Amino acid sequence: MMSAMNLEPMAEEQARLRTTLDADQKTLQSLGYAQELLRRMSGFSNFAISFSMICILAGGITSFQLGLCSVGGAAMGLGWPLGCLFSLGFALAMGQVASAFPTAGGLYHWASILGGRGWGWLTAWFNLAGLVTVMAAINVGAYLFAQSALGPLVGLDPAHLTPTRAGLLQLCGVMIITLSQALFNHLGIKLTTRLTDFSGYLIFGVSVALTVALLAYTPHFEPSRLWTFINYSGPRGGGVWPQGNSLGWLFLLGLLLPAYTVTGFDASAHISEETIGAAENVPRSMVRAVLYSGLFGWVMICAIVLAIPNLDQAAAQGAEIGRAHV
Repeated sequence: MMSAMNLEPMAEEQARLRTTLDADQKTLQSLGYAQELLRRMSGFSNFAISFSMICILAGGITSFQLGLCSVGGAAMGLGWPLGCLFSLGFALAMGQVASAFPTAGGLYHWASILGGRGWGWLTAWFNLAGLVTVMAAINVGAYLFAQSALGPLVGLDPAHLTPTRAGLLQLCGVMIITLSQALFNHLGIKLTTRLTDFSGYLIFGVSVALTVALLAYTPHFEPSRLWTFINYSGPRGGGVWPQGNSLGWLFLLGLLLPAYTVTGFDASAHISEETIGAAENVPRSMVRAVLYSGLFGWVMICAIVLAIPNLDQAAAQGAEIGRAHV
């Protein structure tokens, strides 16, 4: 009796899944082509890939100087939510298109459908160029971070390397990282899904832990830092931005911090054909990825600003601010 009762919810769930998969297949047929890729990604997995692409830990911390060295804490307290609102507007617009055209290929396929083959071709090349350059930048950043964090532990001090040896090691390191990504991609969507799911939980957990630790160990709070404008251009800000007297212009430059960070959420659209219930889950995932990244990222970087002992000294470090003792 108990076994039969336990099987009923499972049967109902399988029936709902089958209905959803049939609806996904019919949607693709109505758009002119047949289902080819395996649909194994849940709504959370689709969200996790955009949340991982945004990655507030990587973007929010490694690009932190772009905000602080413009107008100080106001770039985080006021600029971050403003920049995220722009990203949210793009996510809402893209989500509307994705709900109507839940197809693999994302942006360039949409451009081909809505604007013609020429726009699709142009969008595809811009998208490919952006993917290659962004991936290269991320992999170089990952290598440099690993070198700084782990190099001294194995007797490899970056400060004592010759330019030739440092360049060769960086080339080899970036190649290994890139080849590992290609391998994971080749092994299929099942492994990729597990990695992105884990990445989503990891980013969320580490962000919360880091924020709590910063707030718990901050000796004193100065909330006014988050809305006070300070001109940190030129040498005062480590040369991150050229010397200027316009706080308005510097504030706009500081918006590059959220603009660089809260991007890449179109990743959800690129895997539409591998997502169950794509017409609903893809747009929801893009919007949620921007909302959660914007909110948790804002709290995290505000906590960093509040935890810095001396803003003037921190800003003067410029691009080296990530190594500041907070």
